[in-house]
Formats: sequence, structure tokens, C-alpha cells
Amino acid sequence: MLPLRSRFLFAVFGSVALHAFVFALASNHQDWFSRKLDVPKVETLAVVLDAAPRAPQKSSSQPSPRTETPAPAPAAVIATQSRQNNTVTTPTTKHPLATQPAPPAPTTEEWAFAGKYTLKNSKGYRYTWGKQVRSMMGTAVEGQDSGMVRFRIEIAPGGTLTKIETLWTTSNVAERLARQAIESMPPLPPTPTGKPLNFERTISFTPFASDWPPIYDDDCLPDPPAFTNPFAWDGKLPQVARVEPEPVEKLDPQTLEECRKQLPQNSIEAEIAREQRLHNHWGSSRLGQ
Repeated sequence: MLPLRSRFLFAVFGSVALHAFVFALASNHQDWFSRKLDVPKVETLAVVLDAAPRAPQKSSSQPSPRTETPAPAPAAVIATQSRQNNTVTTPTTKHPLATQPAPPAPTTEEWAFAGKYTLKNSKGYRYTWGKQVRSMMGTAVEGQDSGMVRFRIEIAPGGTLTKIETLWTTSNVAERLARQAIESMPPLPPTPTGKPLNFERTISFTPFASDWPPIYDDDCLPDPPAFTNPFAWDGKLPQVARVEPEPVEKLDPQTLEECRKQLPQNSIEAEIAREQRLHNHWGSSRLGQ
């Protein structure tokens, strides 16, 4: 083996030779480190827009003259031309108008019952009177001429009309037709109580509402007291103590039983109308789905 000193000198000389070889190799390839990648050049393209208007090009073929569509004539002009030509022209609608024919006039049996029914301010007489008026007004057609009118009526004991007053109306046509029917009504039977009969009545002249027959089941029961606010005060009159409403008078069971024997049987139309009113008031919209 070589001595330690000789091995040290050999290692030193080997290291120096190795570094010299590396530097020589680097000097020969110096341009390789400084070389740049060849990137392709992109030429800039300039686009110039000419905004000047151009003259229209002449075409060998002549354009056809433009035909204008005449504007539709208004409804007033159509109606005037129809009257001049003695023809009837109605404007077209998206759907047919709803109609409701007039109900049949009350029969002799219905008037006979109405002339004897004394309960609830002659309830049967008031309903039969309204049915008679509506039967004489004709067919109700959907539109601005349909509507409702409410009257205050007074009939003498002999059945003669003594007072008619319009409380409100939604259609002048409905009011006019109702008044014409009232003025031309046939002779009415005497009132059931033999006294003047005062009542208010709404006449419906629409294709969406009907005056259904009344229900007579509860006519023997007394009317509930009308509600009045005991705390209401107008700020002017002196305040008074709270007045308790009078209790409802209870009928004798025997008298109530005798009264119920006189009640007529409800018609099928009246039962259907009552169920419909209860459904509209208490029912849910989901039931109709």
C-alpha cells in the first residue's frame, strides 16, 4: 500500500486535474449557455374599416311596388255600415258570451203558498215576488248591461205596490228592466199578515248568479239579536252605561212543534244551494283540485 503522504498527494493532483478538465470543457461550450431559443416572429396585421356610405348598386330588375295592408275599420264604422246596408254585424270575441234565460214565472200553487206563509216577514211571499220580477226581465247576457239592483219595496195589504225605491244598482239596464217588470206585474194576492209588507230585495240580472229557493228549516226559531257595539261613542252625545242585549225569547216546546208541522219541505234546488253556500264559506280550495 502507498504511504499516507503519497495517497494525499495523489488525491490533490487528481482533484486539480478533474477541475482543469471541467473548465476546459466549459470554455469550449460557452456559446451553448448563451444561446437563445428561436421564437417565430408574428407579423402585425392592421385592419382599416371604411365607414363612408356606399352608393346603392343599380339592379337590372325593377322591384315590385309595395302593397300596404289597409288598417282594420273601427267598430263604430262597422256598425254604421251595417245599419246602412240593413245587416247585423257583431264584433268577433274570443269566447261565446255566457247567457242565462229567465226563470219560469211562479205557478198558481206557489202564489197560494206565498199568500199564507206568515213566518220571517212573509218569507215565501218575498221570494215569489222576486221570482216573478226576474221572469219578466228576459235573458241575461254577459257584458256591461248585466248586473244587480236592490229595491226597497212596500206592498199594501191588498197586494198593491205602494212604494219602490232603488237602494243601489250596478247596471242601469238591469234597473230599467226590473222597474218595467214591476210596473207591469199581474195582480198580486193579499199579504199573508193582512198588514203592509215592507222588505228589501236584490234582483240579479247576470248569467253567473241565480236566486235559489229559500230554506224554511229554521223559520220557527226567533231571530238572533242584532249586534251593536256597546263601546261605540261619537264623541258628542253624553256617555251612558253599557246596555246589555235582551235575551232571546225561547218558544214553548209544544208551540215550536206545532210551528214546525207547518213548514214546507225544502226543494232539491234549495238544498243544493245551501250546500254550495256552506262550501264557499267553509270549504277549502284544495277540495276542488
